[in-house]
Amino acid sequence: MHWSHVYILYSRRKKTGNQALTMTAYEIENYALAEVEKLLNEVGKSLRDYSTMLYLDEAFLQHSCNRLIEEETSYDKVDMKTQHDRLHSNLNSEQFKVYQSIITSVNSQYGGLYFVYGSGGCGKTYLWKTLCCRLRSEGKIVLPVASSGIAAVLLPGGRTAHSRFQIPIKLDQYSVASIKHGSDFTELIKKTSLIIWDEAPMQHIYGFEAVDRSFRDIMSSVDPKRKKLPFGGITVVFGGDFRQILPVIPKASRSEVVNVLGPKYRRRGVEYDTHK
Repeated sequence: MHWSHVYILYSRRKKTGNQALTMTAYEIENYALAEVEKLLNEVGKSLRDYSTMLYLDEAFLQHSCNRLIEEETSYDKVDMKTQHDRLHSNLNSEQFKVYQSIITSVNSQYGGLYFVYGSGGCGKTYLWKTLCCRLRSEGKIVLPVASSGIAAVLLPGGRTAHSRFQIPIKLDQYSVASIKHGSDFTELIKKTSLIIWDEAPMQHIYGFEAVDRSFRDIMSSVDPKRKKLPFGGITVVFGGDFRQILPVIPKASRSEVVNVLGPKYRRRGVEYDTHK
């Protein structure tokens, strides 16, 4: 079969808005097959109905019709690799230790929970950028979020946690994120390798628990064992400084404020200090 490299590359660049997007021959072939599969599906047929036809990698079929997955997989892998190599070469010893642990956790696909503690200006955002570039250069999905809008704009492709994870404004101990099964966002979560959550101490513990419940429910459809893993077995990295702004609890005492910081999540994971 002849693969129209020019057309597929042009259409992918147009969809993603990335005119510098590069693709391998394998990716072009599978995206072309995905387009054929969609046309056949419209008339009740499939590539599987024809024994002499190749069939595509299922991931490309989902990517071709899921805008959220398209956005997160449209990064220029060559550019991401170049940025990663430059950033990685300047990591200090503590940053490198965190980096290695998180990458190992992502590659194991078993999940992990980390808290990176450090005051402003000590290099947390630098570490986030290095991790994002590494995973995106490999075609993996990483979702960087922050509890505040100001911190979110400093992250590459960052969003606020409330916006990205659809956390309810009014929270209690039974809250769940407003994520519907079968939605594009659900499919995005299933394919996510890493979540970076900056300024975590600003978030109420009920917010973490709401996301945790929803992710466990979503990931249990991938593997029932993930129901018992924090955040459904997705590697999650929290970052922040407990000396900065904490959750605002009206008329609360110091102990009451501390109790909503989510200490049990700190105990479950591994805490690192990015100071030299």
